[in-house]
Amino acid sequence: MRYYLLIVLSFALLIFFTACSEKKQVEKVPEKPVENISIEVVSTRPIKEVYETTGTVRSKISTVLASKLMGQVTAIYVKEGDQVKSGQSLLTIDDREQTVQVKKAQAGLAEAESGLTEMDQVIASAEASKTSAKANRELTASTYQRYKALLERESISRQEFEEVETKYKAATAELERSEKILESLKAKKLQAFARIDQAKADISSSKTYQSYSRITAPFSGVVTSKNVDLGAMATPGQPLLTIEDTQNYQLEALVAESKLSLIHLGDELEVYIDAISQHKITGKVQEIVPSVDISSRSFVVKISLPTTLAIRSGMFGRVEIPMTEKQIITVPISAIKERGQLTSVYVVDEKGNPQMRLVKTGKPYGDRVEILSGLDLGEKVLLSEPKLAQKEK
Repeated sequence: MRYYLLIVLSFALLIFFTACSEKKQVEKVPEKPVENISIEVVSTRPIKEVYETTGTVRSKISTVLASKLMGQVTAIYVKEGDQVKSGQSLLTIDDREQTVQVKKAQAGLAEAESGLTEMDQVIASAEASKTSAKANRELTASTYQRYKALLERESISRQEFEEVETKYKAATAELERSEKILESLKAKKLQAFARIDQAKADISSSKTYQSYSRITAPFSGVVTSKNVDLGAMATPGQPLLTIEDTQNYQLEALVAESKLSLIHLGDELEVYIDAISQHKITGKVQEIVPSVDISSRSFVVKISLPTTLAIRSGMFGRVEIPMTEKQIITVPISAIKERGQLTSVYVVDEKGNPQMRLVKTGKPYGDRVEILSGLDLGEKVLLSEPKLAQKEK
């Protein structure tokens, strides 16, 4: 019995060691050299560092149209999203009260102009009276001087001289009275002119207030907000509609104060508006707001954008600001292999065999990606995953 057990045990050990010997022989077989594949020698490339920040697209011109008078909204001609042209009617407010004021001012003007006509007639009569009084005074003055000379020569009596003197003084007084009346009438005429000017001003003011009942577009653009409904009571200062210019948009980006020295007015920067395109567009720095936001320690930089119908206010945007140039190691994205949380590439050794190498990647640059660690200069990297085979025993 022991003899048979010894034979079985020996046979089992023989099978085990034979299998181990075969396994070791397979592991030692070198892999076939990699053929017909693309490789790239690891080297550094010049890359311009960029500082990326975000912002919001806004229209350069945005206006809130508010009511300047109190009245009921009688008509609304637009809705949110409508394109409008400069001068187009958007909304009307009841203007009956303003119409009454216009008519009242026009009646005041007619009355003032009528009074001026009558005043001209009275002044003409007063000027005629003054002319007559002046002629009479000149006549009596001549007679007075002649009689005075006669009195000195005692050619006439004292009584005759006094009669002539009395007529002379009366004519002088009449002339003075005519002049005062004429001056008074001319002053009243000036007042009549002032009443006419006031009446015209009242008409202009009333018509201006009447025009406030018709809300028009100050420029061509799009209606972005409607804050009133038909039949509602509008009050002075109440926002009614908001219009923004669709031809002039800008990206308002926040730039850290430590990076502000990188930006200057007129600089052209690369902007990305992800909602409309993955491609970059070129914007120009139009304004740098001089005050800093104390909460974020950043400045607002306004970058003008090219005219396109796809851009809308409120869209999210990114802007890249160039910094200094540096030398970094990059490889094509096709060479990168992702397996779970591990990132690797295949490196070709001196015998031409591929070896998997774990690497740490950085920022992407187009169709390439930065390698932070794991590769050395001069090593050869496979641009695609190899298909390996083992030699037969």
